[in-house]
Amino acid sequence: MRFSYNQPSMRVLFGVGVLDRLAGEVERLSARRALVLASPGQRPVAERAARILGAVAAGVFSEPSLHVPIEVARAAYETAKRLEADCCVAIGGGSTIGLGKAIALNSEASALPLIAVPTTYSGSEMTPIHGVKEGGVKKTGRDPKVLPKTVLYDPALTVSLPRQISGPSGMNAIAHCVEALYAPDANPMSSLFAAEGIRVLARSLPVVVQEPADLDARTEALYGACLAGAALGATSMGLHHKLCHTLGGSFNLPHADAHAVVLPHAAAFNRTAAADAMRMIAGALGAADAAQGLYDLALRIGAPVALKEIGMPADGLDRAARLATEHPYANPRTVDYAGVRQLLEDAYRGTHPAPPASA
Repeated sequence: MRFSYNQPSMRVLFGVGVLDRLAGEVERLSARRALVLASPGQRPVAERAARILGAVAAGVFSEPSLHVPIEVARAAYETAKRLEADCCVAIGGGSTIGLGKAIALNSEASALPLIAVPTTYSGSEMTPIHGVKEGGVKKTGRDPKVLPKTVLYDPALTVSLPRQISGPSGMNAIAHCVEALYAPDANPMSSLFAAEGIRVLARSLPVVVQEPADLDARTEALYGACLAGAALGATSMGLHHKLCHTLGGSFNLPHADAHAVVLPHAAAFNRTAAADAMRMIAGALGAADAAQGLYDLALRIGAPVALKEIGMPADGLDRAARLATEHPYANPRTVDYAGVRQLLEDAYRGTHPAPPASA
């Protein structure tokens, strides 16, 4: 057995109530002025965090926007600079944590250390992947500089997450696991995280959307998201993520919703080229086929299954296919325009993936 696995240097605290340990984690970083980042919807949690920090809180920036527009990233960075912040605390989902990463990436001398407090299942907090939207295109990259120093997973902060966000956000996490399993740099450790992440999320998400206040299910789902982020952080992204970055950056589609819709069709596209990974995915889902199992799970948890449902214009499919194939990510099956265009057509219509040819 020969493989390479890069272990990120980060600290994870998991459990109900760990937000109360925020001040101690800032102190561990020798920081004296922490800027709290949050979306407008998470402003109450941000203010609670500021109270926990006390005199260490430099202020609250609550203007994050979907897909981290470059203008918002610049404004947040200038705010951190003006307030002389030497640390950022990002509370929220992928957009807020992505904003914290953008600040860290653009800091002049050394990165402003980032503490992440995720309130969705995006998994961004466990990866060195960063991205901003500029000129109608989402540009992504990897840099260890943006990796949070500490992640505080407090399941109690996810209880108020609405059903219509919880389901797609969970599918977003599952997408990380799926692509980690067939990535060219997949290894036994990342695959272990990915397969277990799918199992945990597939088991917990139906309960989460039926009983949003079920803290046990919320805890399990957040743990699955942690595993998913760790798996993605250790491997490369493929066609699925390329498509979702394209649909979000160029068509402003909601990120988690795009993941939920595209994932079954990306799995069907890669089915024959990643047979071993598909068997692992199907097994973790308790399904006969990975692509069909992913589609059925999305339906079960009330996630969208068609691009036309989430604002994708029919006349944008050609452009999306071109953008996704111009500079493709590594992928098991060769990425070609015709194949990707058909994938997008199926995703636009929300058709159930066809069974495998041998079925």
